Amino acid sequence: MRRRLLQGSALVAAACVTSLLATLAPTASAAPTPAPTPAAAPEQGAGHGSPPSLKRIGYFTQWGVYGRNFQVKDLDTSGTAARLTHLNYAFGNVDTSGKCFLTPQPGESDPWADYQRPLDAATSVDGTADTDTQTLAGNFNQIRELKAKHKNLKALISLGGWSWSTNFSDAALTPASRKALVTSCIDLYIKGNLPKDGVRGGDGSAAGVFDGIDIDWEWPGSAGDTDTVFRPEDKKNFTALVREFRTQLDAYGKQQRKHYELSAFVPTAEEKIDAGFEVRKIMKDFDFVNLQGYDFHVSGEKKTAQQSALFARDDFSVHGTVQSWLERGAPARKLVVGMPFYGQGWTGVTGGGNGLNKPATGPAPAQWAAGYADYKELKPLARSGAFKVHRDLLRGHAWLFDGTTLWTYDDPLVLTTKAAYVRARGLGGAMAWSLDGDTADGELMRALDRGLGR
Repeated sequence: MRRRLLQGSALVAAACVTSLLATLAPTASAAPTPAPTPAAAPEQGAGHGSPPSLKRIGYFTQWGVYGRNFQVKDLDTSGTAARLTHLNYAFGNVDTSGKCFLTPQPGESDPWADYQRPLDAATSVDGTADTDTQTLAGNFNQIRELKAKHKNLKALISLGGWSWSTNFSDAALTPASRKALVTSCIDLYIKGNLPKDGVRGGDGSAAGVFDGIDIDWEWPGSAGDTDTVFRPEDKKNFTALVREFRTQLDAYGKQQRKHYELSAFVPTAEEKIDAGFEVRKIMKDFDFVNLQGYDFHVSGEKKTAQQSALFARDDFSVHGTVQSWLERGAPARKLVVGMPFYGQGWTGVTGGGNGLNKPATGPAPAQWAAGYADYKELKPLARSGAFKVHRDLLRGHAWLFDGTTLWTYDDPLVLTTKAAYVRARGLGGAMAWSLDGDTADGELMRALDRGLGR
């Protein structure tokens, strides 16, 4: 009965998306009209046969192998790897000299997780334990094994992130500094020339692991983390940096007879887009960009709110983000919609009702960080009876509320709705942050994959 109700609700949600496309966005750039009914993907997913037409991108967090104990192998056993087209590895860092680096520095670089840590047979994708003599171990070797098993899967190294965007502005400041940065990143991650540490690493030791580079500079031309440098000239320098990445990747790709992909994570706020991105210019060099589709509101705010609604009036939304990029000249086919595999939460909520847009005393308690909970942590709450699941099908979002604590999150039904939107608008696909938030059987990625169809 529960499965039938979910399927029926998904069809209602898809119909709502189709209706809203006509009523809320009649002047948007060219897109197909009605959303087709989401088709079930073959159970073996995108890892076998021909690749799907729409991208399925998931971020794998370097640090997730520790506390969360989320290993690369889990992508295989959950069925997620078979459904992905791209695996983005988060993150690579840029040092104060303006170059990509991989040396042991607490909080700044973790070569142990990346390529030195030996894994036993039970934790390895191919079921074989790492040895003391192999030059590549850790996550990088597991990604190599994962790609060998899933031939259509591509892996990109993602550079930066919220905490590690500190030195991008300085590194992008001059033609010489941009060239040095790009050369160092390609040498380290694309050519695979890792630092030698005992038997691990060495020239070419990680060759073939990564198929491209994802730039996650948060944010050129506007404030990001507290120590992240930004300046007005970041906007033109970002364009030049993207051009330098494209030029060097293409030059090396010509030697290897391969196209290396280039992407970026980009913001939702119009003021951040306009401060840091010459959209028409950069989109010529990017294969695609991943749109921020979450953190529209966060648990540090004084009132509860949606963090990832598909539609919203006078507020951030997925649709508003898509429109902002389209209006500035981005091709729809290169826009990939980011979707959260986690929730933002508040506690001490007062004011009654369904809890949304009400005062709160602070972030809600959670396993890993206050105010931030993986979907797999929230799913039991939704089934416990203590929390009520609230849905706004017209605006495409959901939240949990128990009278005191509220969590805003995406579940399979919300993701199905968003997948229908992606298809209806002729967009490039969906991206998930981050894969370690999903259930052990890959429930969220399965919903996305089926919703996007073939």
